[in-house]
Amino acid sequence: MFNPLQSSELAEWLPQVARLSAAAGEAVLEIYRKPEIQVTTKVDPVGQDGEERLSPLTAADLAAHHLILQGLKDLTPGIPVLSEEAADIPYAERQHWGQFWLVDPLDGTQEFLQRNGQFTVNIALVEEGIPILGVVHAPVLHLTYTAARELGAYRGDTRIHTCPYTGGSLKVVASRSHANPKTEQFLKQLQSRYGPLEVSSLGSSLKFCRVAEGSAHLYPRFGPTMEWDTAAAQCVVEQAGGSVTNLQGDPLRYNKPDLHNPPFMVAAAAGLWQELLI
Repeated sequence: MFNPLQSSELAEWLPQVARLSAAAGEAVLEIYRKPEIQVTTKVDPVGQDGEERLSPLTAADLAAHHLILQGLKDLTPGIPVLSEEAADIPYAERQHWGQFWLVDPLDGTQEFLQRNGQFTVNIALVEEGIPILGVVHAPVLHLTYTAARELGAYRGDTRIHTCPYTGGSLKVVASRSHANPKTEQFLKQLQSRYGPLEVSSLGSSLKFCRVAEGSAHLYPRFGPTMEWDTAAAQCVVEQAGGSVTNLQGDPLRYNKPDLHNPPFMVAAAAGLWQELLI
């Protein structure tokens, strides 16, 4: 059993987690600024298709991971941490977690390696499968998005809200590094319904944040993602008034036996896409 966290606790922790994400961002930047970045590979968790996949791993991932892990243990010693760089905790243990921290120390490693600045540090607090606190920090861009249950969502010190579609060009944000035919087909369906689209490409969780701050209406994602890729940004979107759901319209949930996410939609408001998938 566990006691649900109160808004006063979240309000106390949120600025501390934001500072921790900024410190992790500085650790990432130390490596980002080096003339050469050493890259190794790691084996990702096996998905339902049973296929083994490799992804890049840098010293920046590990430096941010260790810093965040220690910082969260100091802040909340009784709450476990699941990080992309330490994700081999069996479900038999995880299933008993009422609350846990879910961390992506470097979301957008491809963007990091391409040096385009579109990568983030993501830290989320999950309670009973629901992200109730989230911080998304983009160190190169000097942007930090924060949110917590009943406390709203912020870009820096400015409160943000989604901007529901009311006509004109539908603004869609898409993945820079993970475009696929399903996404292209869906964009064509959107265009047939709404007319010419304004489509922009971004890396990492910044796509969610564009919807949360009202500069985009929709972010469709059909390619593979993991739970740590989305939890913090989902909290930001939801507290800004938007939604992050699977293709059946149900909110994404966390700490599943399989840590892969299903395909999902990030929307400023309901009704922009559901009829196109029937």
